[in-house]
Amino acid sequence: MHPGGPFWAKKDIGVWTIPKGEYDDGEEPLAAARREFEEETGSAAEGQFLALGEVKQSGGKVVTAWALERDLDPGAIRSNTFSMEWPPRSGKMREFPEIDRAAWFSLTEAREKLIAAQTAFLDRLERLART
Repeated sequence: MHPGGPFWAKKDIGVWTIPKGEYDDGEEPLAAARREFEEETGSAAEGQFLALGEVKQSGGKVVTAWALERDLDPGAIRSNTFSMEWPPRSGKMREFPEIDRAAWFSLTEAREKLIAAQTAFLDRLERLART
């Protein structure tokens, strides 16, 4: 998923991400992942989940991920939105999608596109797929 908003509009390498977000109070990690996936894609995450563990990103955020095999049309993604002042100091609030696009990549391409810390999920998934 490519992050939406003007800051990310012209960035591509090293900025793509898996759907993620904050847990609600008392929310189980898998429930949070399923909720965030639906909010960021407009599609429910159903099926057999494969735990990929955690990674700590450079900013300190800990991300827990699962893999799920299913068909998903990247062109059908419909993300929730967020508001921010744009242009800066203009006093004008604008709405932007949290995710502005999605795509399927080979493992090689995904390693270039993803946030560096999240490439560990690809390594784990690749190892699990071989077993």
